[in-house]
Order: sequence, then C-alpha cells, then structure tokens
Amino acid sequence: MQAGSESPQDISPPGMCEGYLLKRRKWPLKGWHKRYFVLEAGILRYSKNQQDVSRGRVQGSLDVSLAVMSINKKSNRIDLDAGDILYHIKAQSHDLFYIWVTKLQAHRLYKKNETIHAHSGFLQTLSNTTQTGQAHRNGDVSLAGVENSAGEPEVLPSANTAVNTKVSAWLRHSHNPDTCVQELNRCNLDLSELTRLIQRLQAMEVGQTFTNGDLQRIISTQNLSLEKPKKTKSGKIWGHSRTLSRVEALGMVRMPVRGISKSLSSSHLSSSSHLGVSVPSIPDYVYSQLSPSTALSPEGKKIQQDICAMSTQVLSSLKSVHETLSLERQKLQEAWEVNNLHQSNTLAVPAPSHGPPSVTDSAAEYFDASDDVLCGSSSEVSDESGLSDGSTSNSEPEEGHASTTRKYRASISRTPNNVVPKSTGHRTTLPAPCPDNSHVGLMAILYNNIGKDLARVSMPAALNEPVNLLQRLCEELEYSELLDTASNTPDPYQRMVYIAAFAISGYSTATFRNRYKPFNPVLGETFECIRDDRGFRFISEQVCHHPPISACHAESENFTFWQDQRWKNKFWGKSLEIVPTGMVNVTLPRYGDHYEWNKVVTCIHNVLSQQRYLEHYGEVTIQNLTSSTCTCKITFVKSRYWGSDSNKNEVQGTVIDQSGNVIHRFGGLWHEGIFCDTLPTPKCIWKPNPPLKDYLLYYGFSSFAMELNELTANLKPLLPPTDTRMRPDQRMLEEGKVAEADKKKDDVEEIQRERRKQLAKRGEEHVPRFFKKAKDSCGRDVWLTNGTYWELRDDPGFSNLEKITLW
Repeated sequence: MQAGSESPQDISPPGMCEGYLLKRRKWPLKGWHKRYFVLEAGILRYSKNQQDVSRGRVQGSLDVSLAVMSINKKSNRIDLDAGDILYHIKAQSHDLFYIWVTKLQAHRLYKKNETIHAHSGFLQTLSNTTQTGQAHRNGDVSLAGVENSAGEPEVLPSANTAVNTKVSAWLRHSHNPDTCVQELNRCNLDLSELTRLIQRLQAMEVGQTFTNGDLQRIISTQNLSLEKPKKTKSGKIWGHSRTLSRVEALGMVRMPVRGISKSLSSSHLSSSSHLGVSVPSIPDYVYSQLSPSTALSPEGKKIQQDICAMSTQVLSSLKSVHETLSLERQKLQEAWEVNNLHQSNTLAVPAPSHGPPSVTDSAAEYFDASDDVLCGSSSEVSDESGLSDGSTSNSEPEEGHASTTRKYRASISRTPNNVVPKSTGHRTTLPAPCPDNSHVGLMAILYNNIGKDLARVSMPAALNEPVNLLQRLCEELEYSELLDTASNTPDPYQRMVYIAAFAISGYSTATFRNRYKPFNPVLGETFECIRDDRGFRFISEQVCHHPPISACHAESENFTFWQDQRWKNKFWGKSLEIVPTGMVNVTLPRYGDHYEWNKVVTCIHNVLSQQRYLEHYGEVTIQNLTSSTCTCKITFVKSRYWGSDSNKNEVQGTVIDQSGNVIHRFGGLWHEGIFCDTLPTPKCIWKPNPPLKDYLLYYGFSSFAMELNELTANLKPLLPPTDTRMRPDQRMLEEGKVAEADKKKDDVEEIQRERRKQLAKRGEEHVPRFFKKAKDSCGRDVWLTNGTYWELRDDPGFSNLEKITLW
C-alpha cells in the first residue's frame, strides 16, 4: 500500500457548524458586531445574517488549517490568525464557546490531514523519481520504465520531465539522500497497519458509557445549528436573532441514546485537554442534534493503544523526513538569495501572495508549528485595545472610490520621478550588507509570546536593522519639504492637503523594511540629527522604559515638529500588529497653525514565512487646533485577501470645511505617491524618492535612512555619550559582526536592568535630561522638549557634563 494511495476523499470530514458569534471590528464601526458564521469542510465564512448565507452573500472566509488559533477562556474569545486575515470572535456563553472550539479543532485537523495526504503523495512521487533516475544511472532498463501490476506504464503527475530530472539530481546529491525514501517506506507500512487497526476498532463499537471524549468526538462529527427553533416563551440572550434555551448549569440533562435514557452532567465536560477548565453542560437544543458514539470494550481500548503507538512511529518518521527536507530547502533558499542579491539593477521585491498557499506551503506551515492552538491567559490577551479587524469588507472603499484611486494611480505613474538628490557628502552604502537571519528560531520566540507586548521581549541581534526607534522617528522627516511647501501656501485648504501628504509620507519608509526590526532604545538614550541641506535640526530621547516611550522634537525656520510615541506590539500567531499611541504635532509659525493627528495600525502579515508583507490600515484625522476652518480625514484602506496587488497600500483623503463640505479630494498609494485633482492645477503632490541601487543588500534603506547612523570624525566629539551612534551593539551589527553584536546587546540590556534596580532601591525614578512631562489641551500626558539640548551642546559641550553609563 502506497502512502499516496489514500485520497483526501477517504478522510471523513467533520460535521458543519453554524450560528451567530460576535466579531470584533476596529474601524470604521468599532466594537463587537453580531455575524452569522458557518464552518464547513475546514472553511470558516461569515455574513451579516443567516439570510445572507443562504443567498451566497459572504463577507469573509478563512481556511482554519492555515490559521493559528488562540483562545481566551475567561472572555469566551477565539483569535484566528491566518497571516493575511486576522479574526477576533467571541461566543455569548461558555457552552457555545466550547462547541465552537471543539468544532474548529476538528476542522483544522481534517484540513491538515488532507494536506498531509497530499504532501505524502508528493514526496512519494519524488522518491519514485529518484529511483527512476538511479536506474538510468546504473543502466537498469527494467527500473527505468516503471510498470504497475497491470503491466501499464506508471504515469507521474508532473508532465515536466526537466523538472523531475532536476528534483532527482537534487535528491541524489543531497544530505543523506536515502533517508527520505527509507522513512517514507516505513510510513507506508505504519499507515497500512493504522488503517487495519481503525477498521477493527470501527467494527467493535458497542453502546455502553458516554464520556467527555465521546462528547467531543460527537460534537466534531455532527452537523450543528446553534440556533434553537423559535418558541412562544423563552428567555432571550442578547446578540442572537433566535432565542437560545437556558443552560442548566446544575442538575442533569436527559437525552435518549439509542432508545436508552442516559443522563449527562457538566462533569462530562470538566476535563477538556484544550480548554483546561470546567465547562457547563451543553444546551438541550444542541443535545437534540447529536447522535452519540459508543464506548469501547477492553479489546477496543487495546486497539486504541496500538493506534497511538503506531501514530507515534509515523510522527517520528515524518519528523525525520521534515528535518531532511528542511535542510535541503534552506540550501536552495540560500543559493537563490545569493544569486538574486548579486544581480545589479535587477533587484525587486517579490510581490506578496494574497492567495492561499500551495499544498507544499501548507504542509510546511503545519509541520513547522508544534502547537498552534494556544490558550492565552486573561492577563495576556484580555486587553482588546488595538485589536485589528481581520475583516476586509468594511474597510474597502465603494466602487466609485476604487475607480478614483485607479485614476489617481494612473496620474501618479505619468508624473516624472523625483530628481535624485544631489550628493550631500553623506555615505550611500553601509559598511556591510544585511545578514541572513533565516537560521534564527523566530517561531519559538514569537509562539512563546502570543498576545504579549513584544516590546518587552529580547530578540537576537540578527533580527535587527542598524537603526533604532529614535532614528525611525527622524525618518518621518525625510520629506520635510512638504512642510516647507505648506508654510509657503496661503490658502488654508491647500495647506491642509500638504500637511496630509506629509502625514502619509512618513509611512513610505516601511516599503522594503519587513525583514528586520529596529533596535529598542534603552532608557536615557538620545539621537540628534542636524540637516543644513533640509533646514532642520532634530533631537529625540527615550524618556520611559515601561511602557516604552520615545519623544522627539524638530525645528526649522518654517515649522516645528514634535511627538511622543508608545507602541504596542501584538503577535497573533502569524501576524504582528504594531499599534501606536500618541499624537503627532506640527506648527507653522507663519500662519499660527497647530496641526495634530494620530497614527494608524501597522501589520506585518505572514511574519514567519518568506512571503511576509506589511500594510497600514486605519483612519487619520488631522485637526488645526488654532482654527476650525477645515479638517482632514485620511483612510488607509485594508487590502482584500482575494484582491490584486493594485489594491494594496491604498490611501484616500478629503479636506472638509466647517459645514462638512468636501473642498479637496486626494488619494493614491502610500508607497507610490499622492495625487490631488481638486487643486487649481491638478498634480501629484508627493512621490517618494527612487530606491538606491542594491537597496535590498542594505536592509531596504532609503538614502536618508542610510545616513542616520553615520558617525564621522568631525561629529563624534560633539555628540553626548548617550547618542545612538555611540551604541556598540548597533555599530557592530552595521559592520557585519553579528555574533559580537548579539553578545554586546545582552550586555547593554543587562546594564539597563541593573540601572533600574539601583533606582528602585533608592526609591528614585529616571528623569529625562532633555524632555519634560506635561499635559496637552485634552488633558493627555505628553513629553515636550525642555529646550536645553542645543544650549548644552554649544556650552559647555557634552564632554564636560556628567556621563551616564548606558553601554
């Protein structure tokens, strides 16, 4: 019996499940909203109501086998992260929560078993191809023409002979080339034995007792509608269009089992291996739909034990196969990356895949995840501020707006690229290219911290880029000329358009920056940037460590810019959400304007795969605090899961007067440019600078980012010892000394911990040197410059001040 002989159709699909759940949306309508969900054949889809489902109107769908599922028992919440899609759903009662979790686990297992069958068949084909190639090498014609028992030639699924030949050569010259074939042959025998044992077990079913495990299996296999038929009098639970029966938390629930009246109490649900808590009894109307399975005789239990033992052997063999294939995949990946990185002028970022992964991708995701059903404690994931929606339907624009965006994009493409900036005397490359971090066990680090704030998690230096968050704040001034233009624009409505373009431009720096993360600043770390060519000077400082807060201030003849930012990083299994809090402020002294706006959520999808990509979504509101003449709303549109690349990174905005009339419309894509067709002369108001040559070799940095960590001989004596450019671990990483950087990073973090301990012993708190805490007009805590940095820099100079040991 061949491993690939069993088709996916031979696997019994679990029963479907449907009913109302609450689904969280972040915007535009925040909060939990009732949606009708249907789980069938491993696909979870939802609509606004049951009628929409019957009409085929689906708002979203998700393959549960590709999602990491985490659960919160206290709040009855289930989080499903499929990389491209992130769902937060909640059941109205604990028993419904139990049913949905059981169903989801059963469907996940079903879909993954399908994948394993397909994957095994694929590997069997590879092993057959290897044997064929070996026969050709040895001149054995009888093996070269493989025939089946009927005497007919065996036809391989792939008609591409060249591809099969390459795969054969790859396997022949690989590490332990016969290991995969031997392990797969062993799996074939074990699977045959498993099939025989299962058939015997099915034949021995008898009706005896009804256990907790039986209940879970029944729920998994039966079709369940979690909506009770209407009754004249019944208690109504909020959030359900049809009423649910009361759950008898105490006492017994009677139900007929094959003509015998058997009682069930909540004890049947008291020891779920996945939930780990006592679950109340399932409602009557659910029991009425169940056809309970039967218990086993002693011989049946013995067969169960044999099945478990055999399954362990199969798992061990598959693990061995996976390890071998993983080594080969890493070899191929490294060879591919080296080949691509050395192609001059042809470097391109691979387009993110919005479609479902292939069979082999799915199998890799399954085998890579040791346990992707996670129970989050209430303290870790109960904080629902910043949860994203995962739904794409309500964050998409109307069709008219979508066509407008296409028009904007066409206009932007016809606009000439920005002139490459003249040489500023700063460097245009880094001392060393970015390191390969594919060997870093990112999965283990992140999976141990699902639902937690990753700002508190120490990461290996190889995952970092040689800039930190203080410098990233300065990167938002890369297109400061937009503020200069706004300062020279008399019309307040047009001025707001340029302020909006500046707010959008700050996100373009992330276009090619999804492979590495910035360093986290240590408490008291600072960064200065003086750009005479751009006419501004900038200072930033890490003013707080828990929670981490970075404050900055920039000033020029035309504007003043400041903000303090706090970031919450949430990892949901496959996606990493970065939720900023804090407001950005810009003043234009020429007109007395004070603009203020918020930031949107940034999400890195497929963070554990090579197809990761980044997007921003949410709504930005820009207000002029000194004048109510106009406001601006900018929408960063969440891309559709099934959409094309042209739908990615879409931005739309409007400038509105006091009466709510739209004065200006603008839009485009935050990585390509913004076009406004309501100006007296319609034009592209902003377009990012073209990337540098070989930019992927250097972390995807722009020319401006490339200059941030540069330390010249003339600049060094003028900087304080707390400046980021003096930080040794970041400098070592920039120079390509990854191992040394990793060790030094640990030392720097230990010094910071020791400083905090000493302060705590003395009952003191850290006092920032260049920023002070204040209240804004809305009563929020903000950090503002105290105006001493530039004075101290000039007189007496930082070398003459008390030194703080940060590293």
